[in-house]
Amino acid sequence: MLRFANPLAFALVGLIVAGLLLRRRLSGGRRPRLLFTGTRLLRDAGLVAGRVPLRLLAGLRIAALALLVVAAARPQAGHRRVEVSSEGIDVVIALDVSGSMRAEDFRPKNRLHVAKEVVASFIDGRASDRIGLVLFAGRAFVQCPLTLDYGILKEQLATVKIGMLEDGTAIGSAIASSVNRLRASEAKSRVIILVTDGVNNAGNIDPITAARLAAAMKVKIHTVGVGRPGGEALFPVDDPVFGKRMVRLEAQLDEKTLSAIADSTGGEYFRASDPAALREIFDRIGEMEKTKIESVEFVDYEERAGWFLLPAVGLLALESGLAATRFLVVP
Repeated sequence: MLRFANPLAFALVGLIVAGLLLRRRLSGGRRPRLLFTGTRLLRDAGLVAGRVPLRLLAGLRIAALALLVVAAARPQAGHRRVEVSSEGIDVVIALDVSGSMRAEDFRPKNRLHVAKEVVASFIDGRASDRIGLVLFAGRAFVQCPLTLDYGILKEQLATVKIGMLEDGTAIGSAIASSVNRLRASEAKSRVIILVTDGVNNAGNIDPITAARLAAAMKVKIHTVGVGRPGGEALFPVDDPVFGKRMVRLEAQLDEKTLSAIADSTGGEYFRASDPAALREIFDRIGEMEKTKIESVEFVDYEERAGWFLLPAVGLLALESGLAATRFLVVP
């Protein structure tokens, strides 16, 4: 970017023009002349007569004056420099992949399919946060460690399916595994988003004990309970005789434990009864756990008057040289 430190110098243009007009008016617009019987002697001496040389000399003088005025205005070139500081957030998403996530109360898709779509959208909404993915059923498994490569993370998310792990719901193990991923993190904020539709019935770690461990390490846990209220949900069953059919089974969701986990770590518990609610929950969590970014802009300026001053001097020297030799004016 270019700026002028002394823009008032451009007022010199008006003064110069006014001075030239005044001089022309006082002189009557005529130059002093001498009459010659011919111009042969001037041509023989290597001198040129006529109006073209005079206009050329005037043009050189005007161009030089214009460059001098620009130089007097002190042009400066600026280089923009932005310093960005951010308080990053490390997020681990703990996703339930147990058999109960096949329930199709989020029709036309099952719970896991909708949860994967919402998590992918959540990832797309982040910019500078490291995100990891932990899966759990009968045990917990790190599907993707903390990363800024959201493309790889989403590829890993796309491969998630029910049956990857032995069945069960090891909520305590999922929290412990997620906390272990965040243990070495130096981020200002460390968060776990736990998504489940069941009751802890597997693993060797009690969910409340794992939550206390997270609280001791200043890790916040938001818990999301998935499933429609009412006690029953439709599950697909592969019947060897009638093929795939839907049956109603009792849906279990330990909201009391999920709420206690969130409360003990400073997080919140959310209930997602349909796909829209799940999306709203993740949007809300995204707003709550937003990275703080501060930017300070600096502009360094360098003087550029020399770029105009040197050509101006050169033009004046050229004009003076031509006026004293090739384009000598008599008198």
